[in-house]
Amino acid sequence: QSQLPEAVEGFGEWDVDAFLWGKWHGDESVGDWARDRPKLLGVTGKLHRKRHLSAEEFTYLRGHTTRTPKITLPSPSLWANFWSAEHSAHVYPTLDNFLADVVDILRDEVEELVRLGATYIQIDAPHYPLLLDPKTRTFYESQGWTLEDI
Repeated sequence: QSQLPEAVEGFGEWDVDAFLWGKWHGDESVGDWARDRPKLLGVTGKLHRKRHLSAEEFTYLRGHTTRTPKITLPSPSLWANFWSAEHSAHVYPTLDNFLADVVDILRDEVEELVRLGATYIQIDAPHYPLLLDPKTRTFYESQGWTLEDI
């Protein structure tokens, strides 16, 4: 997610109170760790791509391996964590309005990666299991997600 504000215009600073950062607890093999919330990750303006999210990384990786490079892009539903009815509605009245622009950005990204020769592109959605956890489910419901429809 730290690449998003560097690659896409439209993020501003507000406290996105999401599960993506904060204190994480693991078992004895992993341990506990904390991740600070990045600044400028809330959507406060219309999204405009400043640069591609991963084209530079793909080009670098392709030049340093003989194996098939895998590129991972954040799913639209992961981007949805950064939309807020309170802070984003002046530019995106609904989450669906916001996601339409996200899909356009991701479509353009995939087209550029394919043009550069990418054949292995993963759309990452690691948060889906968190919809089952009552603590994180509350966050999504507070953002207006209708989880019964998922």
